[in-house]
Amino acid sequence: MGRYVLRRLLQAIPVLLGTTFLIFAIVYALPGDPLQALAGEKRVDPVFAAAMREQFHLNEPLLVRYGYYLRDILSGDFGTTFRGLPVSTIFEGKFQVTFKLSMTALVFEAVIGVGLGFWAALRRGKWEDKAVLAFTLLLVSIPTLVSGFVLQLLLGVKLKLGTGIAFFPVAGVQDGLRSYLLPGFVLATVSIAYLTRLTRTSLMETLRADYVRTAVAKGMPKSRVLGRHALRNSLIPMVTYLGADLGTLMGGAVITETIFNLPGIGQQLFQSVYLQENPVVVGIVTVLVLIYIVANLVVDMLYAVLDPRIRYE
Repeated sequence: MGRYVLRRLLQAIPVLLGTTFLIFAIVYALPGDPLQALAGEKRVDPVFAAAMREQFHLNEPLLVRYGYYLRDILSGDFGTTFRGLPVSTIFEGKFQVTFKLSMTALVFEAVIGVGLGFWAALRRGKWEDKAVLAFTLLLVSIPTLVSGFVLQLLLGVKLKLGTGIAFFPVAGVQDGLRSYLLPGFVLATVSIAYLTRLTRTSLMETLRADYVRTAVAKGMPKSRVLGRHALRNSLIPMVTYLGADLGTLMGGAVITETIFNLPGIGQQLFQSVYLQENPVVVGIVTVLVLIYIVANLVVDMLYAVLDPRIRYE
């Protein structure tokens, strides 16, 4: 196991280098002068611009600038913005908001997606199965921008408790966990549809396997056949999808955080791209890549738990 983990970590190095270099090259290739964007409509002072270009190595070739960035990352320094603010201080508080939002969405996705898929697989071909397929098609067809505003209006404004207080907060994070429930569900809607269909397909294939038929023929209780044999052996593709989707949820929270006014890194990423704060954009993407790599490593470790036939030599 230890040798396998070490090998996967070594394989993650070129992935991290390739991804960060690609985003670094794309961000700094965007049209426009970030120093001019910093000054707004005013003309940038030539002396100030020359000093800033020297400080941030903007006059150096791309590979040289990327080398400076890697050096700083290895020392734990994500750099500073053109305004002189450390990028790490921008992460403070905002990363926690996005992580809580993504974990809430992941819980919704796992519970609803696996539950609906399991229910549909047991009723294959019946009206319940067709209803689940139609429901998932509806979730995929509605953009997050539309579903977010509709659910915000219906569940956050129209639906109220007996005291007249909104059942779900519609903006900010002042209400603790309740502030993440509605945006978490909105963020998870498309993933719920995909996971439901994946669970349904995987479980239906497992139920047709010979060892499941043998267990039923031996008179094993149906609950044990479904839980111990069918569902457990169907979980590998689901766990794989959930692990990969964690990074997708964190990176794709821009629209959801904007709709519900959540001060997370998704909203910060949008603002940084608009303001051409290139160090912030590259720093956020680097953190998301690291989360994606760690999540996939954890998923690989779970394979041996779910399927004892898998051994890491």
